[in-house]
Amino acid sequence: MAGSVLVLNSGSSSLKFAVIEPDSETMVVDGIVERIGEGQVRDHAEALQSAFDQMADAGKRLDELDLVAVGHRVVHGGPDIYEPTLIDDALVARIDELSPLAPLHNPPALLGIQEARKALPDLPHVAVFDTAFFHDLPAAAATYAIDRDIAERWHIRRYGFHGTSHEYVSQQAAAFVGAPVESLRQIVLHLGNGASASAIDGGRPVDTSMGLTPMEGLVMGTRSGDIDPGIPFYLWRTAKMGVEDIEEMLNRSSGVRGLGGEVDFRVLHQCIDDGDASARLAYDVYIHRLRKYIGAYLALLGTADVITFTAGVGENDAAVRGDALRGMAPLGIELDEERNSSPEKKARRISADSSRTTVLVVPTDEELAIARACTHLVEH
Repeated sequence: MAGSVLVLNSGSSSLKFAVIEPDSETMVVDGIVERIGEGQVRDHAEALQSAFDQMADAGKRLDELDLVAVGHRVVHGGPDIYEPTLIDDALVARIDELSPLAPLHNPPALLGIQEARKALPDLPHVAVFDTAFFHDLPAAAATYAIDRDIAERWHIRRYGFHGTSHEYVSQQAAAFVGAPVESLRQIVLHLGNGASASAIDGGRPVDTSMGLTPMEGLVMGTRSGDIDPGIPFYLWRTAKMGVEDIEEMLNRSSGVRGLGGEVDFRVLHQCIDDGDASARLAYDVYIHRLRKYIGAYLALLGTADVITFTAGVGENDAAVRGDALRGMAPLGIELDEERNSSPEKKARRISADSSRTTVLVVPTDEELAIARACTHLVEH
């Protein structure tokens, strides 16, 4: 299909946008509007207009872009909504109902959807869900060991997130090594401010680190990842913290920020170099959890043909990559230091020639994946 897709990723205080031609994989224009509600940009309506203004300033006027659809990243669609879906009022209401499952993500996504539908009423709007790739996880991986009736009534299962990225990167990794994705056992490590890992066998995920919500799993920028489920009860009973305060703490002031006071790994490394013990601990906890998941997924898969790092930290932090796989030569995983430290931004191999497991860095492109999903839906 000729034409381009406007992809929107709406956060509580930012709006990322991109116009992409899926057929040619061309990024026509992209950008971000930040500090929504904190300065000149009062709300998401003004943020969207600011995005349009940025496009025009770049010589890409909205009426000249040949848009065929608007794609919206939506984190959680619950148990029933996971495939790319045309947005109507009923879907908006359903996404709103599911906000308790992703309180940091669904509400701002809805604001972006509502404003974009007002601004561009003649275009089809498509919701692309983070959970789609993991919808068919094996029951043993998707099921929590809690009361079965309660789980069924309240749709409690492991949904997984960052699915658009994990699917795209696993396909790109297969293409890089020149093998059918169906023939490979892969571990994908999506390491950004949000972080997740997946084990993929034959192109299908068999496990992933995030669960009912995007809070489970790896240590993240501001989210705790795995904790003893008794901790919230302890804080409620003993520290007299309210449920909202506990949720806020686990979502926004935990993880690397909660331990080390910083989410930017470049700053964190500098703090470590300056002798900051809190920063050192934050980094060590982050790496420890990451290595545990890699080890678990190696056991689950039996071995890994390919391990791939992606997203902001995964693509750019050689120290994290090196420390995550340190000492794994007996498992067939060996990095090449020179390759790992290369500043290249393209997809590349960072494992040694002698490594049985190929280790890659593959830039993710969730916007392209969303644009492709939109055009596929609109075409059919």
